[in-house]
Amino acid sequence: MQSGLHTSVTKSSVPQGSAHPFRLSASLTYSIILQCFFLAVCLASLQGCAGITGILGQDPNDIESNFFLVDKKTSVIGKLATMEIEQNDTLPDIARHFSLGINTLSAANPDVDIWVPDHGKTIILPLSYILPDTARKGIVINLPALRLFHYKKQGSQHIVSTFPIGAGAVDRATPMGNMHITRKKHLPTWYVPASIAADHLAKGDPLPSRIPPGPLNPLGEYALYLSKPSYLIHGTNKPASVGLRASNGCIRLLPEDIQRLFKITSVKTPVKIVNQPYLLGQRDGIVYLEAHTPFNDLGKTGLKKIYLQLNELQKKNGFSFDWDKIEAIVAKAQGIPIAISSTGLMDKTFGRHTIRLKHPAKLRGQPQVPELKSDAWYVLAAVMDSKTEARRLSAIINHQGPQIPTRVMASNNKNRVLSGPFKTKGEAVNALHRLHIDLNLNGILVAP
Repeated sequence: MQSGLHTSVTKSSVPQGSAHPFRLSASLTYSIILQCFFLAVCLASLQGCAGITGILGQDPNDIESNFFLVDKKTSVIGKLATMEIEQNDTLPDIARHFSLGINTLSAANPDVDIWVPDHGKTIILPLSYILPDTARKGIVINLPALRLFHYKKQGSQHIVSTFPIGAGAVDRATPMGNMHITRKKHLPTWYVPASIAADHLAKGDPLPSRIPPGPLNPLGEYALYLSKPSYLIHGTNKPASVGLRASNGCIRLLPEDIQRLFKITSVKTPVKIVNQPYLLGQRDGIVYLEAHTPFNDLGKTGLKKIYLQLNELQKKNGFSFDWDKIEAIVAKAQGIPIAISSTGLMDKTFGRHTIRLKHPAKLRGQPQVPELKSDAWYVLAAVMDSKTEARRLSAIINHQGPQIPTRVMASNNKNRVLSGPFKTKGEAVNALHRLHIDLNLNGILVAP
């Protein structure tokens, strides 16, 4: 359905469900976190990690995140990368810079704190994907992978454009099946569905009947309307929600990604939404398996089909598979293509297709906090003993949509989480209200 974010952020380590379509809130909290952020176990079990190669400190612009040229025999695209965490990084900021869903990045790095990762720690950037098992035509969205693929024919090959998505929450799931784009709109207006309006009215947070273009519009700046009534592919004013099941059914993309998809997508483009948690692919004669945690509410998972395909490959093409490893990949569901054929195991292909990257000079879209001003209004969001917990809460608030600028100020062994500066009392009061509605925080208004 047309909506904004129902992602929440709480004092735990990740975004969660929201009570407001314009904000990250706490109403769907812990269940979404558990679904989206703790899917995986340690990456140390991945075959070939010790064999990672590449130039230490390679330019991050050298790795492609979104656009690939593939032939009909190739169904695995991209490469894995590694990078060191720097001070004040968060996983949502890194995910956005490399056009990854936050769930995908977190699943690949299950031992890394989402909001306060350790400075100097090396993380894996899972920038490799297996294409869905469908015709390569138009737009294909694989819900368990929370990823969109756009195909454009170029001679005997295809240009594949791929972007992370946010999808419908369990109780308002994104519909599957065949659709098409009926119209496109730059700077769309959001007409609030009656069901969403009723939800917010019941919580004491009434919504207007329509939200015009601007920072409060949950559709962002671009929208592609689907033939399934009330469903869209659109941008978002809550980038930290991309990679979660947190919407009212629509597909949402990062602001920069929807702009690119909008440009390359025409009206009448077919759209196919599928449920494929298990994917087989080949590249350079190597067979790969990619596994995601299935969405139980979407029905059959297709695992039986994958095993039938593996048996067929083994009989007809003479591939030799490590079945224990296959079972481990399915159980861990880390969402990374892993070589399972004998050649791949011997060559440590996981490492051969991985490169080391320098940290970008600036992470795209990372929230910035203005300097303190003596004549401004502020909101004291919390006072905490733990500096780490104060930093976590500050990061969560900074990733609200739109951002509430927030910093940590230490004094007398206490850590004050301070939001602002705000030019007017009205802006500060609005932030105070949002902090209460979204995060259940009872802040204090601070006058100049």
